[in-house]
Amino acid sequence: MRRTGIVLTLAVLLAVVSPALAQAVTGWTEVGSDNARALDESQGLATIVRPSGTTIRYTGIGTIPADLNSQGWNHVGDPGSAQGWYVEPYQRDDRGAKLFRVQAPDGTWANYKHNLESWEANNNSFAAVSPDARWLVAGEWGTMDRLLVHPMPGVVAKDPAQNLPYAAAIRFDHPVRDVQGCDFQTATRLLCASDDPDGSLFGTTKPLLQVDLASSLNGSDVTAHVTSLGQLPLRSGCSGSFEVEGIDFDERDNTLRVVVMAPSICILWDSRTYRFRQ
Repeated sequence: MRRTGIVLTLAVLLAVVSPALAQAVTGWTEVGSDNARALDESQGLATIVRPSGTTIRYTGIGTIPADLNSQGWNHVGDPGSAQGWYVEPYQRDDRGAKLFRVQAPDGTWANYKHNLESWEANNNSFAAVSPDARWLVAGEWGTMDRLLVHPMPGVVAKDPAQNLPYAAAIRFDHPVRDVQGCDFQTATRLLCASDDPDGSLFGTTKPLLQVDLASSLNGSDVTAHVTSLGQLPLRSGCSGSFEVEGIDFDERDNTLRVVVMAPSICILWDSRTYRFRQ
């Protein structure tokens, strides 16, 4: 009888802490996770839907093409996709430009460069493509009150030889910090993964943010309301600093995926891509 009591107690405790049963963030229930390889799955991911099939493509230091790396493009961020278009954001150590590597629905690639505005940070943390594939949203590092909007390369801005211009901004009503990735859930809602280590902006570190736009993107500045949905999962067999990375929303089954890298000592085997559903 005593042994049965212990077993029941352990079962209750496991049910309480089980990731599959725990709701990590407001409005989203964690439904599972997969290992995220440090070399080629550590920066982000995007679901690419095409008539030929659907793929989930990850980025990491190991996915940077050799020709881009040799030109100084040594960092790739969280990619984005819509309407079969796929975009990878790149940055380099100088302030020369940002680069967006774009794959069209037919599989062809083109590189588009954006010359920095005088006030613009050189970080190119992520690329998010609007659902109509007419606008590309990019993000900077640090504490920011905006996201940057460009005409979608290959769709609106069609000449890779020309500078990809800055078109507008998404203006927040609340500052955000260290956003590593965003993806559109709808034409007027973005979900963003923040690696904020401080926690003073929203009362928690490493939050999942919901960004509600006043209107869909149209080439002019758009205001947006930012809400924290709570802290993303920070679980590992090792203690230390986690790093929240990219994010992807798969509209086919309403699945949200977020990459969280484990502390450095466990990064190779304990990093995860967490899956959530509403």
